[in-house]
Amino acid sequence: MQWTGLNDLREKYLSFFESKDHTRMASASLVPQGDKSLLLINSGMAPLKKFFLGQATPPNKRVTTCQKCIRTPDIESVGKTARHGTYFEMLGNFSFGDYFKTEAIEWAWEFLTKTLAIPPEKLWITIFESDDEAEQIWEKNIGIPHDRIIRLGKKDNFWEHGSGPCGPCSEIHFDRGEAYGPFDSFEQASDCDRVIEIWNLVFSQFDSDGEGHYAEMKNKNIDTGMGLERLACVMQGVDNIFEVDTVQNIMKHISSIAGIEYKKDAKKDVSLRVITDHIRSTTFMVGDGILPSNEGRGYVLRRLLRRAARHGRLLGVKRPFLTEVCDTVIKENANAYPELAEKRDYIKKIISVEEEAFAKTIDKGTELLNQFTEKLTAEGGKVLSGDDAFKLSDTYGFPIDLTEEICEEKGFSVDRDRFTELAKEQRARAKADHAAKAGSSWADNSIKVDAPSTVFTGYTDFEANDAEVLAIYKNGIEVETAVEGDDVVIVLDVTPFYAESGGQVGDTGMLIKGANIASVDDTIKSEGHFLHIATVEQGSISKGDKVLAQIEKDRRMAIMRNHTTAHLLQHALRIVLGDHVHQAGQLVNEKACRFDFNHFSALTDEEIAKVEDIVNSEIMAAFPVTMQEMPIEEARKLGAMALFGEKYGNTVRVVTADKSVEFCGGTHISNSAQIGLFKIVSESSVAAGVRRIEAVTGKGVLELMNSFKDTIIRSAKALKLANINELPEKCASLALESKEKDKKLESLTQQIANSKTAALFDNAKEVGGIKIVSARMDGSTPDALRKLGDSVKDKSEAIIALFAGTLGEKGTFYCVCTKEAVAKGANAGSIVREIAAVTGGKGGGKPDGAMAGAGDIAKIDEAMTKFEDIVSATIKK
Repeated sequence: MQWTGLNDLREKYLSFFESKDHTRMASASLVPQGDKSLLLINSGMAPLKKFFLGQATPPNKRVTTCQKCIRTPDIESVGKTARHGTYFEMLGNFSFGDYFKTEAIEWAWEFLTKTLAIPPEKLWITIFESDDEAEQIWEKNIGIPHDRIIRLGKKDNFWEHGSGPCGPCSEIHFDRGEAYGPFDSFEQASDCDRVIEIWNLVFSQFDSDGEGHYAEMKNKNIDTGMGLERLACVMQGVDNIFEVDTVQNIMKHISSIAGIEYKKDAKKDVSLRVITDHIRSTTFMVGDGILPSNEGRGYVLRRLLRRAARHGRLLGVKRPFLTEVCDTVIKENANAYPELAEKRDYIKKIISVEEEAFAKTIDKGTELLNQFTEKLTAEGGKVLSGDDAFKLSDTYGFPIDLTEEICEEKGFSVDRDRFTELAKEQRARAKADHAAKAGSSWADNSIKVDAPSTVFTGYTDFEANDAEVLAIYKNGIEVETAVEGDDVVIVLDVTPFYAESGGQVGDTGMLIKGANIASVDDTIKSEGHFLHIATVEQGSISKGDKVLAQIEKDRRMAIMRNHTTAHLLQHALRIVLGDHVHQAGQLVNEKACRFDFNHFSALTDEEIAKVEDIVNSEIMAAFPVTMQEMPIEEARKLGAMALFGEKYGNTVRVVTADKSVEFCGGTHISNSAQIGLFKIVSESSVAAGVRRIEAVTGKGVLELMNSFKDTIIRSAKALKLANINELPEKCASLALESKEKDKKLESLTQQIANSKTAALFDNAKEVGGIKIVSARMDGSTPDALRKLGDSVKDKSEAIIALFAGTLGEKGTFYCVCTKEAVAKGANAGSIVREIAAVTGGKGGGKPDGAMAGAGDIAKIDEAMTKFEDIVSATIKK
């Protein structure tokens, strides 16, 4: 048995099974493909489930993999022990109806005892209690002594998950020796971690109906799993995964940054383990395209990153550092996962952005949480209220799990039930607000039309002659006739009107029968029927009428220009920003193109300019835009981009605009030159990891330019400039002049305030050996109050000063305590908090200086009168 590095172990395993006619498959992405039952891939078998279930054909009946895995049920335990981790690699060999127990057992034994030279006497075997077949193979074929084969029950040695394929397991265990405890029995040695499981062989031979009935399967399968890091522990003679070579190298880098050593301080060891594990997980997750967010796998990533960043601070690392450690993670895994090195800049950018954002959050949140826990301590409480926890989360973005973790460290718990209640109320309010803003259509989508599906002709035609009125609905009730003034829903057998879908708005236009006219204000779709939201403008429209259905051509052309532009925009963004860019939502109408996409930071002016240049170059190239229907597999071979989360049928519509190839059911122009011009109006954030670009095309660009020109001319007139070219210099001159005036005003205000402050000490009161002074400074900004207070803070005697001021309708309190006053028990944070509470305001801060906002400014004088009593109650007697 020879020391073997983790990377060598991985290669030895995969090569061994290749020699047994297995096909080596690359690790699947951590993001499950087509499996909604999993948030993240958590086992070697998970990506291969489709082969076991017969949903897809494997490349070979024998397969071997080393699969990246994430398991998160015990995130809180990671770091506290050396056993828990979130990221690991699972070695596996699989048979899809080919070999079975004999080969699986014999090859496992051969690999362990021959290839790795593990002494046979160190290995123990467990089998399912009724699996005589496995026992005979272990005894007769392998030669394992009968007393080294342990029979265990269904809980330990039978793999089953609901209904479907299942079967008994046989596990191979390694005895780590007397250093880990005595060996009184197998169960006792397992409990004390002297004996650890290293390989699980699952024999899928039954089909369960989920009700206790097991039918023998005709085609039996093999599914094995061996943790790579755990195997490395055995081969390297170390206690846990954090001491394995590749993992230890990551920890050493963290230790170097923090200036500490592992196993010198138990508390710091916890932080080292947390960071080491979490940076491994996050590097691989980001490498597989996962972005930080507030839900799903994105939230798992965000939680791991923030937990790692916080433990860096606990080690004294105040600057962002995780991207540095990320380099080591990539280096240690580059041979097996070269894509990490290829995506290095992208991975580091996302981690850097998230870590820097959290640095701002954690400082504000920690300060407020400390105030809450200080108050709890003073009151003898043990539970942080759900209201306070929710405030931390809602106002400061401080994660609830982090609040709970910090509180637990300090001996407090959190009222999670109340927090959850408040979070639900907030979501309900947000949902109601969204509904109110979106409005509600009187044209109810619940209308059930008893007629054949509408035939849509709008891809090629702008009007349809002799379209038959199949149904008319007024207030949700079917009617025979609609007369002038009626708001109705009209269903036609054939229509050129595009129904709102895929981010493209519905068409507007007219339905005409001679002198009878209905104007269509919108078009939506319901179960195959196009619903024309219309108002009868003249005469009447009846069921059975044949009408001319005519869309508003100029509007549709503008919409088509913007829709095709959305495709060109996505293509350009992927060129400039990277292949991680995918559509996250869009809205195209006649006025603009709004495009949401996955990206982790704001676009620079240079990036925006590049995107505009690419799109405009494609417009000027005047290439054809084609639309084809084809089998979905053929579309995928062309590299057509699909919308994430969208379900497609066997036949799809593919829109090709030069190098942009996308699945799309919308309407488009026929040549890029028809777009005319393209201009980005704005770029902003709409959610974590999602950016939004709003742009205009064609006449919209001309309107935008004219609007800019009008603004410039009006601005020049307001400044009495004869030449608009002088505008930039004039604006700069005015800004400088204003800034100088502000400085002079601030200086004069400070001089007046200082003179008032000097007079205060002439009549200062004394409480417990401390001078106390207070004054109102209305018209002063919070910053001016702070400067005024800080001028007192440096005095050499014991002084507590309270300043209050109003500016408009807002009021502010600022309290300072000199060093000598703090030594006597004074605490500015506690004092200003109680003062502000009199007015219904809130605030706090450090013992030597703290600020609070006033609630009702009419009560400021009342609060000031309580200053002496509050000081008396807080300082040491």
